[in-house]
Amino acid sequence: MAAVTIDLTLYCENARLLAEFWKTALGYVDEIPASRYGTAEESFARLDLPTGGADDDGALLCDPEGIGPRLSIFRVPERGTADNRLHIDVRVPGEGSAADRWERIRAEAARLVRAGGTILEAFDDHILMADPEGNEFRVTAAPA
Repeated sequence: MAAVTIDLTLYCENARLLAEFWKTALGYVDEIPASRYGTAEESFARLDLPTGGADDDGALLCDPEGIGPRLSIFRVPERGTADNRLHIDVRVPGEGSAADRWERIRAEAARLVRAGGTILEAFDDHILMADPEGNEFRVTAAPA
């Protein structure tokens, strides 16, 4: 049996805004065309989402090296009302002392603030942030 892979889907109000943020955060690129479905309309239909062909209705992002999971971002009419039950960990690479790793975490958080993110709280080993629509994620160090 082959290893299982995952895709992540994020529902939002402004798909283009979040697509640009997550491309910056993860180093992802637009997936054109969608490899599983020929068009965005086919992807939307598969997920039973409203279609209209607007450029800001959704985005399909992928890791350019093919290692990380896909990230699908789709505009939906209703605003989310519950806390995230799934969040993304943005892991900064590198080895070194705890102080070195913490400095890389802080630098990455600052970069993501410039891209539109918000720092919510700092902990001993990670920084809790939110993307431009308030979806929470953590900036932390990759395992040594």
